[in-house]
Amino acid sequence: MESVRTRKDLLTVCGRPREPMGVALKTIIKRICEIQPKYSSSNTPEMQERGTLIRSGLTQELRGRLSGLNQAFDPLFDDLAVEGSDGIGRKTEAPWVRLYSKAMSPTPREGFYVVIHFSADGSACFFTVGCGSTVWSSGALRPISDEQLKAKTSWARSVIEQRWRTLAPFTDVIALGARASLPRIFEKATVVARRISVESIDDSDLDGLLFAAAERLSAIYLAQLDQRDVAPGDQDALALATIVKPLRRRTRAQGLGLTAPERKAVELRAMFLAIQFLQSEGFTCDDTSAVESFDILARRDGQALKIEVKGTTSELCDSILMTRNEIELHRREKGRTGLLIVSGIHLDRSDVMPSASGGVVEALMHWDIDQWVLESIAFQVRRPV
Repeated sequence: MESVRTRKDLLTVCGRPREPMGVALKTIIKRICEIQPKYSSSNTPEMQERGTLIRSGLTQELRGRLSGLNQAFDPLFDDLAVEGSDGIGRKTEAPWVRLYSKAMSPTPREGFYVVIHFSADGSACFFTVGCGSTVWSSGALRPISDEQLKAKTSWARSVIEQRWRTLAPFTDVIALGARASLPRIFEKATVVARRISVESIDDSDLDGLLFAAAERLSAIYLAQLDQRDVAPGDQDALALATIVKPLRRRTRAQGLGLTAPERKAVELRAMFLAIQFLQSEGFTCDDTSAVESFDILARRDGQALKIEVKGTTSELCDSILMTRNEIELHRREKGRTGLLIVSGIHLDRSDVMPSASGGVVEALMHWDIDQWVLESIAFQVRRPV
């Protein structure tokens, strides 16, 4: 028994004797904080040590916890991984280590992940949920603006608040205090954060924070699978792209898409809420969805409006997909049509047939389609006769 204990004791992390798991995590994080004020873009001895601590020490500590952290995730996410970076080529002021699903976040530019950041002056570390600065739009991953990044992180926060009714314990503002532009992007890409001052590391439950952050990441991943972060137009564009290019790689983060019964449930829920809304506004309603290129003929005070209804599980509704006939109708009868978008519809898949509930109605009465931007995402190419 004595020889076995000795072998375990001699196992090392970054050249140091291995300490108990929780102690080792804190020791590594504190040492990284100590080195941070000695930052250099060159590969100085201090930066070499920091690189080893980030890319080997801290990543190994998190990898050693994966079996436990798996319990925080839905079983769908069985491909968890850990990676760290202290800069490619030139050293960065803001090193990081992230925990992520390979399918949901193939690269740090894509998807969401748990990430540990360090302040430039070494005064604190931050346990966060963050995201990449790209988004699925118009059939491809594209860089997004600060405003879009803000919308992306706000959406993820709303998922956490819906599930836990609070952001606690991740209620701090992240401030890395770095001069370079990349750390400022990290700050903008942070969904939630918990600041741990270097003085309080020993007294903090870092493993508890990791587990809590992992639970919140799992909730975000599940919401993504329902495409709650993809505008309905982009949902349909993705489905269309799958038909046109069935062999093209599609990441799980882009959502699984809805089955035909699920789409039907969403459409029926949207029509129900749309008619309910219109009736509350004094309209009488005829469901024309099966026979016309619009969904509802709404009448009030001798006037008629032709209403298009779009239902979606998404909470982001800045695009929709319309047929050519629908577009021509709204242009031809401008002022006599309307658009009702019913977003945030919740699907219940617990029964044989899915059911839908919830939803928020956005009513654009007397809709001017020319105030929106039309984008061509596919063409029917016909052989001349």
